[in-house]
Amino acid sequence: MARGRSKDLILAAVRSASRRGSFRSNGSDRRAGPALTSALLSRNSCSAPSLAPPQESSPFGSWESVDAKRLSAWKNVTFGSGGGVRFAEPTVAGTGGRWYGTQAASEQEEKKEPWREGMEKIRNIGISAHIDSGKTTLTERVLFYTGRIHEIHEVRGRDGVGAKMDSMDLEREKGITIQSAATHCTWGDHQVNIIDTPGHVDFTIEVERALRVLDGAILVLCSVGGVQSQSITVDRQMRRYSVPRLAFINKLDRTGADPWKVVGQLRSKLRLNAAAVQIPIGLESDLSGLVDLVSMSSIYFDGPSGEKVRREGGVPDNLKEKAEEKRHELIEHLSEVDDEIAEKFLNDEPISAEELQAAVRRATLGLKFVPVFMGSAFKNRGVQPLLNGVVDYLPCPTEVSNHALDQNKGEEKVHLAGDPSGPLVGLAFKLEEGRFGQLTYLRIYEGTLRRGEFIINCSTGKKVKVPRLVRMHADDMEDIQEAGAGEIVAMFGVDCASGDTFTDGSVRFTMTSMNVPEPVMSLSISPASKDGGTQFSKALNRFQKEDPTFRVSLDPDSGETIISGMGELHLDIYVERIKREYKVDTVVGKPQVNFRETVTQRAEFDYTHKKQSGGQGQYGRVMGYIEPLEDASGSDSRVVFENEIVGTAIPSNFFPGIEKGFLEAANSGGLIGHPVVNIRCVLNDGASHAVDSSELAFKLAALYAFRQCYEKARPVILEPVMGVEVKAPVEFQGTIIGNINRRKGIIVGSEQDGDEITINAQVPLNNMFGYSTDLRSMTQGKGEFTMEYWQHSAVPQDVQQQLVSEHKRGGH
Repeated sequence: MARGRSKDLILAAVRSASRRGSFRSNGSDRRAGPALTSALLSRNSCSAPSLAPPQESSPFGSWESVDAKRLSAWKNVTFGSGGGVRFAEPTVAGTGGRWYGTQAASEQEEKKEPWREGMEKIRNIGISAHIDSGKTTLTERVLFYTGRIHEIHEVRGRDGVGAKMDSMDLEREKGITIQSAATHCTWGDHQVNIIDTPGHVDFTIEVERALRVLDGAILVLCSVGGVQSQSITVDRQMRRYSVPRLAFINKLDRTGADPWKVVGQLRSKLRLNAAAVQIPIGLESDLSGLVDLVSMSSIYFDGPSGEKVRREGGVPDNLKEKAEEKRHELIEHLSEVDDEIAEKFLNDEPISAEELQAAVRRATLGLKFVPVFMGSAFKNRGVQPLLNGVVDYLPCPTEVSNHALDQNKGEEKVHLAGDPSGPLVGLAFKLEEGRFGQLTYLRIYEGTLRRGEFIINCSTGKKVKVPRLVRMHADDMEDIQEAGAGEIVAMFGVDCASGDTFTDGSVRFTMTSMNVPEPVMSLSISPASKDGGTQFSKALNRFQKEDPTFRVSLDPDSGETIISGMGELHLDIYVERIKREYKVDTVVGKPQVNFRETVTQRAEFDYTHKKQSGGQGQYGRVMGYIEPLEDASGSDSRVVFENEIVGTAIPSNFFPGIEKGFLEAANSGGLIGHPVVNIRCVLNDGASHAVDSSELAFKLAALYAFRQCYEKARPVILEPVMGVEVKAPVEFQGTIIGNINRRKGIIVGSEQDGDEITINAQVPLNNMFGYSTDLRSMTQGKGEFTMEYWQHSAVPQDVQQQLVSEHKRGGH
């Protein structure tokens, strides 16, 4: 009876407060107020006056809706003697916040759709690292412990087999690539997809697409090398795409291993709020296990390959003080970003393992904290707890906000809930040439993909059938009949390009913007021997499919093959891939910058094209003007044709020919033969002949009219200007700035952070050749830079004269 009476009193109090307006609710926060929490946790009486009004709002609509049935479903209400009541803090796993003041947790459990439970068991992760931090060895152990492979082979092992995931020379500067783009493995009742993350930011669209597919990541660090240049690049990528991450300090068995130095570097160099969730039992050759700081227990790894995990309660006596200190440090770092831990930390209240684990998860998902795991993959220590960390702390697909762009509504953002019963939306993020033709890796964001069904490629509008659907197991394949939202699968026999979005036809969504940036640099390329011609063509065709920013064309004058891309590094990588993947040596010409031309003032034209050579002649007269487009920027706007003719001076069926003439003329400007952009061609008068006028005659009239008045419009040459970001130790600041000034760059800003300086500048691409070599020598190898296209700007007059004279001499 006491329980029933207490519930009635609580209901009366809540409803009374709701009517008085003491409880506000607008859905803006995930937690009801701390005042209400403390009242509910501390009061022994449940009469209405004892409930203090909350300071924050509730996310659950009106408090009127609380009734006895819903309250009784709250599993964590305990009733004390004498009718008193205590409320524990119900938690919904994976919500990223705790909720008070209603039975929301259990109601969510009751109402949770079955598909959500399945989605919570999926993790899509990437493993990223600096070269030689042990990424491949770690991936090998993950595959072994999850049962994907049945024996371990080392990267540099004596058996000559090599690691399962190793497909390239590890020492390559580009980093290694996991052989299959998405390896599927199972850990407990969770499905883990390990996705190949590109090691290098080479300014291509492909990097962005691969990172889109990740829900979380593991940043692997060497316990001796610590945070190195590539670690900084990888972290910058993850930060840009808001990827929650765990850190794993590897190689604790090496001489000179110092995990605490690495944790300090994570905080100082990467500016991450990071703290260890484990400490090692012994270091270097004495490494025998780990202490779990969350549960304060010891973990040992038995068996020939460390496959038997032994967990013992308590901490070794010689590490008790260190473990208490590091657990306190972990709680301190969490309290800076988590209110619940902060409250308990300030009140010196004990924090249970469950509370600490929930707080680490919330803060990691909120990108406010990075838990640091430790071990040695080579010595089979610490990999299984890391997999537990992936399951416990990294998000499932429903906890990541994914958006598509609705092409029917001008690329308006649409939230994808991840419902398998919704319309199908999937992204082809990687292509691979397999034994059976093109293998397309697909991340499904919403809906269900079934074998044999027809799907629509939103980029091309083509309807294609799915002949074969597989799930990847390292380099083996398992045929499946269907796959739902959140999964990563592969399709055979579907012709598409990297970044294409597939739907079931009911919606027209794309996962990435269809606006592909224009290439800014070109170079000529040809196979070194005639024998490599076929493979060379295959390589270029495949790379064009994979990367829309990589273009291939034929120079009409010289007949050379020209490849164009987003920068020097971008093109270097493709030249290297042709050599490595297709075994074709190439001869590469000098890089060419993609200049543009434009006009700066209005110029009139009046041109008559007349030709008589027996039979029907050609006649067409066009009058009008060309002028610069005022609202154009860079190279986005090409040529605009406007027809202002009133009357029938020129019959309307000739207008398409005139437009074609202007567009063709603008393909090659009069200064250095590069395309003309940001120009408006206006036709306001003309004349035609009843017999001799034709579409061809007017096309030629427009072409020659454009060339006739082009000089009078004061044309200028535009060159691509790059946004350059240089990071280096502060002592090299003066040298770097001096070098940028010599390259005619403009310093936009600089920012000092500790011993490192970041310099932002805008430099003409034509002056950036060889900069990476210069920067290395200027900074003793400690500097690095990134470069991306900013806009096309007019070149100085002296540079223009030099380019024009070179063009006239045939030096282009």
